[in-house]
Amino acid sequence: MISIITPIYNASQHLSSSIISIYNQFYTEWELLLINDGSKDNSKEVALSFKDPRIRYFEQENKGVSAARNLGLAHMKGDYFCFLDADDVLPVNSLESRLKIFEENPSLTFVDGSVAFMDENLVNPLRLYTPSCTGNPLPELLQLNGSCFSSLSWMIKRTKANTHIRMNEKITHGEDLLYYLELARQGGLYGYTNQVVLQYRQHPQSAMRNLEALEKGYWQIYDYIKDWEEFTPEIKRTFRFKVKKFMILDYLKRGKLGKTFSTFIK
Repeated sequence: MISIITPIYNASQHLSSSIISIYNQFYTEWELLLINDGSKDNSKEVALSFKDPRIRYFEQENKGVSAARNLGLAHMKGDYFCFLDADDVLPVNSLESRLKIFEENPSLTFVDGSVAFMDENLVNPLRLYTPSCTGNPLPELLQLNGSCFSSLSWMIKRTKANTHIRMNEKITHGEDLLYYLELARQGGLYGYTNQVVLQYRQHPQSAMRNLEALEKGYWQIYDYIKDWEEFTPEIKRTFRFKVKKFMILDYLKRGKLGKTFSTFIK
């Protein structure tokens, strides 16, 4: 069985589309854990309108997306698990295509796929991400190479080594990258399918639009992993260089020259 964990916060506008995309999966042995993180809209009513024994609903006071995902991790029952944000959707073959890679390669722990970044209405494609990494993904993640990470698109096999790992609830941006880093550090091999496994909705409220918070998240990750033996001085320099490059280019696109300078001198 595949567990799908969906955090919800004021997501009533798109939540139905997200849940319906799971109903439409070719592969049907799934459970969906809906975690309502203190929504103030009618997200609860939308979630509870779906009557299916495969769907389990939880709610908590607002603690943030990482806490919501962690609640799902604590209650999931699947042999594999993945995440789906409440404003994104899964193509009909998303679960099946990733599970097929696991079946063809039993030694794998992580299976990813292509991600289609879409406009707010999921009509116009903005860009396509396709992974290219094989083997243990930790070195690639530490160097921010982009060969095995664009969003929460991994399907993960549950193992003794990874069942205890949780998302860092003190980080609001980049928590998904840190989570993958900690998973990869426990060992495990990465594979992927070229098929699109996630349609990622980009809109003004997307977390990636908050550049200051995103930069803060990168430096929080750096501080968290700075003593890892795998995070060698050379890789640290690469990490810092790429964070500065990413953020400076984004700040320039937004005309935030002051932020460009402050990032450069860090």
